[in-house]
Amino acid sequence: MAGLFITFEGGDGSGKSTQSSILVDRLTNEGRTVIVSREPGGTELGVELREIILHRRGYIAPRAEALIYAADRAHNIATLVRPALERGDIVVQDRYLDSSVAYQGAGRVLNPKEVRDVSLWAVEGLLPDLTILLDLDEAIGRERLDDSRTKYDRLEAEKRDFHARVRDAYLTLAAEEPGRFLVLDGALPVESIAESIRGRVDSLLTGQPS
Repeated sequence: MAGLFITFEGGDGSGKSTQSSILVDRLTNEGRTVIVSREPGGTELGVELREIILHRRGYIAPRAEALIYAADRAHNIATLVRPALERGDIVVQDRYLDSSVAYQGAGRVLNPKEVRDVSLWAVEGLLPDLTILLDLDEAIGRERLDDSRTKYDRLEAEKRDFHARVRDAYLTLAAEEPGRFLVLDGALPVESIAESIRGRVDSLLTGQPS
């Protein structure tokens, strides 16, 4: 039996971590085997790459940044995600290749198609069964970050216009693949968002339309 690959996407402060944890807890309580991952940093090698790409001081060329993300992605899929899916497990992951298209493509003003093509090559064409996009105005996302931390990583620290481009790119991606994306308003109550996610995931698990 094939597994299920679910990814969470959205701007910084959109609530991905909260909703991912709620979903993982629910699936686990139902007795399902759930593998939790993130990008970057889903593997031991990925943790090292995460430190370089998010916390290293100094300039990193945009193309180099995109390639480091692709390297992390390739290793994560080959050693963690794909084996789990082949076992029939559910993989819930914080960020995937759509993040690169949005952040490195639109945010860093690289060619989005080239960024996507590199990532698809790195993962041998693997796409999620469901991508949950939590859409949130970048100003609200910034307020949430300001309330929750005192230190920002390299991407979180970018200016508002960068994050506005990222948001627009995400919405474009979702419009291009409506069958894969579930777009939810990240400003809604946590319980309301979780219930919408539950409905879509249950439909995938039972094979019934949502």
